[in-house]
Amino acid sequence: MQLIDSINPILALLLLLFGLKIYNALMILVWKPFVVTRRFKKQGISGPKYRFSDGNLAEINKMKREAQLSVLDRISHDIFPRETFLYWDGTDPRLCISDPELVTHVLSSKSGFFVRANIRPEFLKLVGSKGLVFLEGADWVRHRRILNPAFSIDRLKVMTKVVVDCTLRMLDEWSEDKTEKLMMKKDMNIEFHRLTADIIATAAFGTSYAQGIEVFRTQKELIECCVISLTNVFIPGTQYLPTPLNFRIWKLDKKMKNSVKKIVDSRLQLKPDYGDDLLGIMLNSSLSIEEIIDECKSFFFAGYENNSNLLTWTTMLLSLHQDWQEKLREEIFKECGKDKTPDSNTFSKLKLMNMVFMESLRLYGPVPFLTREASKDLTLGHLEIPKGTTLIFPLLKMHSDKVIWGSDAEKFNPLRFQNGVSKAANHPNALVSFSIGPRACIGQNFAMIEAKTVLTMILQRFRLNLSCEYKHAPVDHITILPQYGLPLVLQPLED
Repeated sequence: MQLIDSINPILALLLLLFGLKIYNALMILVWKPFVVTRRFKKQGISGPKYRFSDGNLAEINKMKREAQLSVLDRISHDIFPRETFLYWDGTDPRLCISDPELVTHVLSSKSGFFVRANIRPEFLKLVGSKGLVFLEGADWVRHRRILNPAFSIDRLKVMTKVVVDCTLRMLDEWSEDKTEKLMMKKDMNIEFHRLTADIIATAAFGTSYAQGIEVFRTQKELIECCVISLTNVFIPGTQYLPTPLNFRIWKLDKKMKNSVKKIVDSRLQLKPDYGDDLLGIMLNSSLSIEEIIDECKSFFFAGYENNSNLLTWTTMLLSLHQDWQEKLREEIFKECGKDKTPDSNTFSKLKLMNMVFMESLRLYGPVPFLTREASKDLTLGHLEIPKGTTLIFPLLKMHSDKVIWGSDAEKFNPLRFQNGVSKAANHPNALVSFSIGPRACIGQNFAMIEAKTVLTMILQRFRLNLSCEYKHAPVDHITILPQYGLPLVLQPLED
């Protein structure tokens, strides 16, 4: 009898704990989605119906699979659906907002009410949790203040020379692949990834593509892991389970940390003169080694993945629009000459080239969307946003919206930027490829100088044509990539 009496309180406690767990689960899985959906519906905002536990993930995966099987017309730049809607990533509400006025308000806000949205653990492995990308508050301010000098005008001039040297190496390799004055075929997506990796490794970290190749390869594999993970609902704590995917992520994370640490350690041996490039500036600062490693991961990723995509899509557009390719070549010959290598003073004169890059960023920006999370219940314009709602700014939709950009929004027309970015559309901040406000991309000036340098040197030597093998199939693979590469035919210019 005593045994039964002692068991009863324990059983009651266990039942109470079990009941609380069931209650919390129902609140998260049922009640919260119901309340949020009803709250937005009252404001005239709807979307696909919430499905128990996985939200709309199954529908999203189906749409992505269908998109990957389709091939667009080469002149079609309509790669994002038009609807703006509320949808669910598991039990997390996500609200697409494409009004440039509201987007500007959020991205420019310093209130602290719009914070970085929660990121899946595997993404933190890719670019580092203690890097500039994901930091908030005082830590972000400290990192930004330390890193700003690495992208000063004087440093950009030095880095321009590095870009020229790396591009010349690539062009020399090309010359060995052809007989004189014969056309050759290259997958420019692969070529540009290799080139931009070499550039960021040399310009920012004083190493080279050969030395940084392990970092780039590992990040490529981690990207694949991230893409796979996006097809599943994230349940907190599952990142610690010994699954095959997690084992692979842990292994790649350790491998990348070791590769980056080797680069850092080799520079530490130069004490006290660490240099004045990005790595040297970080080593001379108050950043910890762990923070430096995470910043290195961020800049390695952004420096080659995003920049190579900008070059890839721009050369695709110029190959498709031969008239603009000739206009740029004429401008280059006029302002830079046929043989002179470009320098930092050249780019301000290349007005047409700048317009082409702006139009390329509009149609095929490397980043498909930006996100923020409401840290409290708040009002945004006419919208009442519940705490915890992730705001999605679909850049591809915003950049091709006819209401914002006019009836030719889906067409390639660089002349829309002839009076500057702020006057290209009916809103001054309609183009947000590099974001805007205090968290705008710190490396955007370097990215543009790098792209202009590379394109100038290629157009001085070659005429670009799309290969008949090219299939126009842009795909969201963390960044916007050509699913089947970019095979181009390069024809050397006559002397």
